[in-house]
Amino acid sequence: MQTLDVIVHTISLASSTSRSYELRAADGGALPSFEAGAHIDVHLGPSLVRQYSLCNSPREKGRYLICVRRDDAGRGGSRTLHRDLTVGRRLRISPPRNHFPLVAGGHHVLVAGGIGITPLLSMAEALAARGASFVLHHYTSSAAEAPLLERLQSSALGERAVVHHSDQGDTVRAGLPAELQVPEADTAVYVCGPDGFMTHVVAEATAAGWHPGQLHTERFAPTAPPSAEAEAEAGDRDGDGAKAGVAAEFTVRIASTGTGYRVPADRTIAEVLTAHGVEVELSCEQGICGACLTPVLAGEPDHRDEVQTPDERAAGDRITICCSRARSPELLLGL
Repeated sequence: MQTLDVIVHTISLASSTSRSYELRAADGGALPSFEAGAHIDVHLGPSLVRQYSLCNSPREKGRYLICVRRDDAGRGGSRTLHRDLTVGRRLRISPPRNHFPLVAGGHHVLVAGGIGITPLLSMAEALAARGASFVLHHYTSSAAEAPLLERLQSSALGERAVVHHSDQGDTVRAGLPAELQVPEADTAVYVCGPDGFMTHVVAEATAAGWHPGQLHTERFAPTAPPSAEAEAEAGDRDGDGAKAGVAAEFTVRIASTGTGYRVPADRTIAEVLTAHGVEVELSCEQGICGACLTPVLAGEPDHRDEVQTPDERAAGDRITICCSRARSPELLLGL
């Protein structure tokens, strides 16, 4: 995988629990351009690669800005960043990738929960630069813990931003923003934040009549897979003791060699292929970055990623081999 060498140029507090990191090219040159909604992989150690959204304006060519909230209950990436990163530290990162792009629309409604403000702030910058119509709602626990609040309120974006603090009784569970209560055909809605927050917003918006194609989300962690008990119950309802339509074990076949490999229930496609010396591209290994999307030439995938759109999943021509499985006995992969 191609990587870029960067230096941590500045570090600043973004809230009581979050820090902003400004990254610049190690050689002093320009960095690859990016579009609003893009993220980068940050290599923090031999087996520690994490994805962070770029939150600065896409018009800025000389730097990348990420904001990271410390999560002591997380998988270690945020703790490592907060503990170990200092100004001047060299890092390897990936070029920007975007699975959460802005789509055309007469109006955009951006709804952020906590640290989910990061990609939406970049979107707001891009929309403001175009003179486009939008509103940004930022839901936080308190003013002290609101990431990037000072930047939001001190910029021109503040005129189009509505900030909600739950310690003041202003939560999304008390009701959707006014802009989401009645569907508008030419409006695109973007939601980013904790899983429960996004699930609630999308469910309420759908119930209000918004079309699923108008609702765009990005998750920082994969949706929890069904428990073994839940899968067994689902299977029992279909009378065969296994999750209906999903192969617990299956074969993946490599198109270039014709070789097939058995994928047991307790291993991923990527793990099996890597163990047999098949080179595959991996990054997050959770189905949230898209690095391992692989062509499917035959067979039916069981999608478990957070990257592909409903239409892309329905097409069934690509699969995230780090987490997704098969509904058919065999998958033929374009490797």
